[in-house]
Amino acid sequence: MSTLPPCPQCQSAYTYEDRNLLVCPECGHEWTAGEPTAGADTRVVRDANGNVLNDGDTITVIKDLKVKGSSLVVKVGTKVKNIRLVEGDHDIDCKIDGIGPMSLKSEFVRKA
Repeated sequence: MSTLPPCPQCQSAYTYEDRNLLVCPECGHEWTAGEPTAGADTRVVRDANGNVLNDGDTITVIKDLKVKGSSLVVKVGTKVKNIRLVEGDHDIDCKIDGIGPMSLKSEFVRKA
């Protein structure tokens, strides 16, 4: 009996080898045997285009965003410098000129 690791996405025990890849038949996820599995310290935040975001990056807003509890709107094309990544639904903390501190979702920004 083989001792293949479970799927890192769905934790299925029914993984199998296909050349140099491991494959999960339940969710279809493929990964290499040497690839680190997803853990708490390997959280990756990606923008709307799939680019990896890091602390201190500059981003651009790609959609008009209404500010909750205010009549202000963050317009398309607004550049935000020196972001900070945090845990939660709104995974970017930043300070926008003219508006102040805000939390944004990474799906509404792109890396500048």
